Amino acid sequence: MTNNKKKNLPPEQQKYQDFQQKREEKRPILKNCIKAFLIGGLICLIGQCISTFYLYQFNFTEQTVGNPTTATLIFITMLLTGFGVYDRIGQFAGAGSAVPVTGFGNAVISAAIEHRTEGFILGVGGNMLKLAGPVIVYGVFSAFVVALIKTILIQWGGL
Repeated sequence: MTNNKKKNLPPEQQKYQDFQQKREEKRPILKNCIKAFLIGGLICLIGQCISTFYLYQFNFTEQTVGNPTTATLIFITMLLTGFGVYDRIGQFAGAGSAVPVTGFGNAVISAAIEHRTEGFILGVGGNMLKLAGPVIVYGVFSAFVVALIKTILIQWGGL
């Protein structure tokens, strides 16, 4: 808070602000960024290893290897979330564990686990896509718009 704003506060609020600033724990921002970068990079490295494995062991092409790699990463994330391991990774790595595909898998299975006591239809089925649903809708809509623009450019633009 700037000094100008502090001067405009009533004395009791100013005392409280000073007290709070003295007691506030400083966050290790650089350390958190480094951990997020390393764990996020490790997740991406694991994805690249899975992709390379599929590419050479199952004769996928570079264009087709992405789908099974993504499905495998989501499956691994869901298993780790179910066993409580991914939560510890998330606590340690912060935003680094929210690499899009693994963060998606974690969000879906966490909601499913949380609401399983309410039944499979209303609990699991009704709640597991509350967080991930908007992401899916946005992804599908964005893909539609990009495909539409590409089609227009190819048909009318001669690309």
